[in-house]
Amino acid sequence: MRHRRAGVHLSRTSAHRQALFSNLVAALFTNERIRTTDAKAKETRRLAERTITWARRVGDVLTKKPDRRSTEESARVVHAVRMARRVVRDRGAVLKLFDELAPRFAGRAGGYTRIVKLDQRPGDAASMSLLELMPEDGASAPKPESSKEAPKGKGAAKGETKAAGKGEAKGAKGAKPSAEAVKKAAASKAKSKGEDK
Repeated sequence: MRHRRAGVHLSRTSAHRQALFSNLVAALFTNERIRTTDAKAKETRRLAERTITWARRVGDVLTKKPDRRSTEESARVVHAVRMARRVVRDRGAVLKLFDELAPRFAGRAGGYTRIVKLDQRPGDAASMSLLELMPEDGASAPKPESSKEAPKGKGAAKGETKAAGKGEAKGAKGAKPSAEAVKKAAASKAKSKGEDK
């Protein structure tokens, strides 16, 4: 039994596994999305969310200039950076974490990443996933790079693909057109009927 043994082994030694997840988390912070297997994505998400939380906790101190911080605040920042460097050994990724990502997730209490299931890998049929950082609250979600990355199965409704293909006149996802759009369409129909006569 594996009582109190968190995490996955992935048939690797502990040092190899630690280096693997350090590189995956660094790539996630740098590129904001990575494509990997399901098992690696789930474990990487666990480490990435914990690391982002360390940076987010000192977000209020990071807004101050370094010379304006008290000794206690400076110590909090140093401790948070050291805790993040335990997981992510890439200096550039840690800088991006504290400069860009921590302010982005300042108002969010967890759930900084999401996993989107993809197709199977051609070589060994391993199930693949797209692990990506959540966009800013006001920003729209990034579109998948190819049609393979769109969710399949239970995630997509049957009528969505048809509505998206037909529905530029209706709007996004089959929503009803606005009153102005209806008036413009009626005016253009009346105009075309008048030209036919």
